[in-house]
Amino acid sequence: MAGTVKREASEPENAKKHSGISVERLFTRAGVDPLSEVDWELRSAIIAGEDGRVVFEQRDVEVPREWSQTAANVVVSKYFRGGGPGHPQRETSVRQLVSRVADTITGWGEKQHYFATDRDRDSFKAELVYLLVHQIASFNSPVYFNVGIEPRPQCSACFILKVEDNMESILNWYRNEGMIFKGGSGSGVNLSDVRSCRETLSAGGTASGPLSFMKAADASAGVIKSGGKTRRAAKMVVLNAIHPDVVDFIKCKQEEEKKAWALIAAGYDSSLDGPAYGSVFFQNANNSVRVTDEFMRAVLDDGLWQTHFVKTGAVAGEYHARELLHMIAEAAWTCGDPGMQFDTTINSWHTCPNSGRITASNPCSEYMHLDNSACNLASLNLLRFLDDRGEFDVKAFRHAIDVMITAQDIVVDNSAYPNDEIARNAHNFRELGLGYANLGAALMALGLAYDSDQGRSYAGAITALMTGEAYLQSARIADAMAPFEGYPPNREPMLKVIERHRNCTRELNSAHVPLDLLRAARDSWEEALRLGQRVGFRNSQATLLAPTGTIAFMMDCDTTGI
Repeated sequence: MAGTVKREASEPENAKKHSGISVERLFTRAGVDPLSEVDWELRSAIIAGEDGRVVFEQRDVEVPREWSQTAANVVVSKYFRGGGPGHPQRETSVRQLVSRVADTITGWGEKQHYFATDRDRDSFKAELVYLLVHQIASFNSPVYFNVGIEPRPQCSACFILKVEDNMESILNWYRNEGMIFKGGSGSGVNLSDVRSCRETLSAGGTASGPLSFMKAADASAGVIKSGGKTRRAAKMVVLNAIHPDVVDFIKCKQEEEKKAWALIAAGYDSSLDGPAYGSVFFQNANNSVRVTDEFMRAVLDDGLWQTHFVKTGAVAGEYHARELLHMIAEAAWTCGDPGMQFDTTINSWHTCPNSGRITASNPCSEYMHLDNSACNLASLNLLRFLDDRGEFDVKAFRHAIDVMITAQDIVVDNSAYPNDEIARNAHNFRELGLGYANLGAALMALGLAYDSDQGRSYAGAITALMTGEAYLQSARIADAMAPFEGYPPNREPMLKVIERHRNCTRELNSAHVPLDLLRAARDSWEEALRLGQRVGFRNSQATLLAPTGTIAFMMDCDTTGI
């Protein structure tokens, strides 16, 4: 199979039994195009490289006057489609970009009977356009790269792959990652099922081990520009602490870093794309060691930790747990890797444990779910919800969440995926990743220290409201369109997770949070649990906190990240 899987969007089984969802207007007025009320101006988008030479230029592009030049430069250079600058089909206006995305998603939704009436369809489209053009919300980059361009676009930014201990699976891993990078997305994988370099092959000889195959995957990622643009490929590689090669894994990037230092000392260019780092391995992936509570208890007790051969389960080696943790810390201090993933905690919050464990994450670790799964992301710009008096607009925030969750869910069935298994899981579990950006700027505008009890309480309340409202909207969509197909076997564990979230809202510090925000956060979870118990949920996962990069510039956030 040479390309991505382009499975036809299917009507939910009970779509004809329901009348679709209702969409109220908050930001727009019926009969008025929200783009017509934007103050537009013509600008030039010019980007220079480190040496001062112009690397991108497109003149006379139409952008909202309220957008910064940085936002204009990023959007024009990254997201405008239709050929290079000067091509007659190339987009020349943010108006075209926003319309391309909103029109396409609305058309998909109408085809699949998401909207109760034509009025609801029009309201949804107008509200979505308003959110995008006014920098209140943004989809992940693959949506802008591909929606309205490809008949079946790749829309998910995040993928988790599965690699088994055979050559066919390993080679498929390379191919699948390549297709993911080509579409502008990133992927993660856990290689703990691959035999260590200390184990034998059935036909004789010794296995290559995960690190050998990581080198080939790293080289492949290094030559692929994500989305056909200047985005680098993004990878995550995870190895369990029980794997025999875990020490080699912990130290692999640290050793390569030292090689790069030697090249730099010899006069080679030390820039990210320079020959020093371009000559060493493992520079295109984040690495993480996956540990359990058992491992962390061994660290606390200064106990021993055993690694086990993949095939036989026999003991492969024995270490002091603290020694392994020290290795991880020293390597991370040297080069930033590996990180750590806490397997026991992660799986205790898993909404679908009856369908498989969570073994890995996407490259930035905000998305964790089943192997061979996908997640499309979006982010809300928190600063846009503060009014002139410094009060957080709870009603607008909830409404924006409802619109974005609806849009993201529509995207699921109309996207292309790298292989049949990912396509099947995407349709069956419908993972979404709505998050927020500009938290630091919002807290600063409120006069709250980022590292303070007040700041943490405020952030906790906003996060609780976002996730509670997202699951509430997911339940509303489930009522109209049916729950995700993997919901019935996972109903009880998912409801337990929702209930745990609900219970956590009771621990929010009311002394540091405005009463209306606190009440909305708690109410959203009560409503989500109550409605979910009755009708289920449309999505197995609804929110995460992505370290927004390109879309942070698009929304004129003060910083990238959250």
